Amino acid sequence: MKALLGVLLGAVAVLGAGAQTLVENAAETRFQMDLQVPAAALKAMLPEGFTSNVAASGPAKDCNVRLIFVDRVTVNGPDGKPVGNGASHFAYLVAPVKDTAGANAQLVLGGITDDSLGTPGPFGNFLGAKTVSVKKTSSADGTATMDTQDWVLEAASGEHLELHVEYERGVGNRPVSAGAEQKYYSAKDVSMVQLAKQEQVLDILRNVTTNPKDRVRKFSMKCGGGSYAKLCDGTEKPLSWDNILWINRSLSKPQ
Repeated sequence: MKALLGVLLGAVAVLGAGAQTLVENAAETRFQMDLQVPAAALKAMLPEGFTSNVAASGPAKDCNVRLIFVDRVTVNGPDGKPVGNGASHFAYLVAPVKDTAGANAQLVLGGITDDSLGTPGPFGNFLGAKTVSVKKTSSADGTATMDTQDWVLEAASGEHLELHVEYERGVGNRPVSAGAEQKYYSAKDVSMVQLAKQEQVLDILRNVTTNPKDRVRKFSMKCGGGSYAKLCDGTEKPLSWDNILWINRSLSKPQ
């Protein structure tokens, strides 16, 4: 009996250590650019004890920063009611890292949002968009579906994140790791942490390592200005063009 009680108490302790508070659920579409940016500029943005975690192989090979354009179709709290403006558009820069314990994590370097209630946001480093323009189109002729996405987000302090892309939509893959948890830290203050669980369907349109069929017809991208100037200094190299057709995310805070 004592042994059983010890096991039960141990299980409760483990559950308590991993306890979380649900913040919101979101349904989104995304377009993600894997980039290789100057390592020295990225290192200067990493908190003490954090290191860049760059894949040596696979579709994310050489990627040290991701530029992600997000259409939050709906954002709902634990009670099912809309959170903030209930929907938004933003773009942000995220770096794959190892945290101080050596665990894989994501570091949010900053972002620009059109949500009037989304600044400075849960990571303390989102800027409000002075200029915002998002346009997406889709057309089909029975043989192919062609999509375009045009994003322009610019902050008053000069930071700008911009994407213009035309591509042939393919059949996306749903990763077998769907539902896996990822930890996101703020580059401004590592005590600002979110845990994300997500399911998604991913369509890789172009990749310089795995060389799938190239379905990108037109492309241009701008990233820089203000606090992003050194990170995106014109030498950044695109590595992968990823259309995330849908993504469902639940965001929590560790207790």
